Amino acid sequence: MTLRVLIVDDEPLARERLRRLVERQADVVVVGECADGVSALETIRRDRPQVVLLDIQMPELGGLELVQQLEPELRPVIIFVTAYDRFAVQAFEVQAVDYLLKPVDEGRLAAAVQRARARCQPDAGPEWAERLNRLLGELRPEAKLQDRLAVKTDGRVLFVKYSELDWIEASDNYVELHVGAACHLLRETLSNLSERLPADQFLRISRSVIINLDRVKELQPLFHGEYCIQLRDGTKVTLTRTYRHLLPRLGVGGG
Repeated sequence: MTLRVLIVDDEPLARERLRRLVERQADVVVVGECADGVSALETIRRDRPQVVLLDIQMPELGGLELVQQLEPELRPVIIFVTAYDRFAVQAFEVQAVDYLLKPVDEGRLAAAVQRARARCQPDAGPEWAERLNRLLGELRPEAKLQDRLAVKTDGRVLFVKYSELDWIEASDNYVELHVGAACHLLRETLSNLSERLPADQFLRISRSVIINLDRVKELQPLFHGEYCIQLRDGTKVTLTRTYRHLLPRLGVGGG
């Protein structure tokens, strides 16, 4: 069986190396490359690759968040590519979810591809998908241990509780934390911050905006599959087409 593989990494040299190593494997074909999580999400839904080599740390939409947003029935076999420390790597091993530690070793890649091939067999069963779901929940230690963000401002440190946040917006290498009439700037990417926030309380609705679900007041359909979300403070933000499959999180169908 020939495996159809998609490579997702925001670094061109990393993608080039992965492609070179993958193409040395027998009965494997690279069907595409993506430089960011958002385009990868669209490509997976459209092209249905069997296996995805997925970088964890990418701007805007990281690898873990991408898998969380992808509908379970569309999830391919995931081989994470990570620069995580040993603790995180051990978590991958315990859950039997494949990973490649940067810089990628050819022998390690070959072993991961073989496991991926086994999981793509019709009789492989749902065990690997269940392990992946457990891993996604376990790799959010910050969300379990903390309930606030530390923001440096005017020579002091301000602590903002998650429950106080109305919405969050990306601003280059920073994020803007909107708390009532106040706005605090935090040096963090939206993708990394989203992995720290409680998944049951916050929802990413576009490449640049995360909302607190408790602050949603009204939802209005727009054009081309987009929706206008009005928050309780009057702020209006847009749920973009790419994220419309998350509409059930807002209590409505995702047509």
